[in-house]
Amino acid sequence: MKITVVIPTYNEKENIRSLLSRILQLPHEINVLIVDDNSPDGTGEIGEELGKADGRIRVLHRERKMGLGSAYVAGFRQALNDGADVVMEMDADFSHDPSEISKLIGAMDDCDLVLGSRYIHGVTVVNWPLGRLILSYMANVYTRVITGLPVRDATGGFKAFRRKVLESIDLSRIHSDGYSFQIEMSYLAWRNGFKIKEIPITFVDRRVGISKMSKRIIWEAVWLVWRLRLQELFGRA
Repeated sequence: MKITVVIPTYNEKENIRSLLSRILQLPHEINVLIVDDNSPDGTGEIGEELGKADGRIRVLHRERKMGLGSAYVAGFRQALNDGADVVMEMDADFSHDPSEISKLIGAMDDCDLVLGSRYIHGVTVVNWPLGRLILSYMANVYTRVITGLPVRDATGGFKAFRRKVLESIDLSRIHSDGYSFQIEMSYLAWRNGFKIKEIPITFVDRRVGISKMSKRIIWEAVWLVWRLRLQELFGRA
């Protein structure tokens, strides 16, 4: 099973070397695709340097900072073109533990999309301020109530898709970002009839660097769930 891990980056030079080292030590056939939005700190160049030493690493350079959602869409397309059987997504800041990649891969035996969940067994989040934790938890309750999506953590970004799931989604119609992107991709997979499984992970707030969270991302997610619900009601989902 050929696995590609897609990692969007913007100013992640403090993390990228050690992150890739951890991922590529795992006992799986893994390639890593970095999607770099022209990081001023040279993250993309570091990725190129590492790729010259290890052919499993590739960098997709973009001209400017264009958002998490479009970075993943570009990465997914490239991974599919490269023949990946499973496409994973994860953050570059160690909030997603590379050692838990094996858990997601192992869970794919009987499902099509695996979600690393922070809320399936209580709350497994470390070092988040209380306000952000409450915001995240309630955003997932809100999403579940409005859309009917039967998952506890729709906004998380640690996932593994079978190839056929991504091929079933018209990626050219995905324009959401941040939380919204994660919700929309899982929702569309569910609406297309694919089996989703959540497994517990421990989410740790980034150890270095600056969070990319913004009010725009939050409000986009607020309105997205209603758009998805209305599209379903009017038969356009």
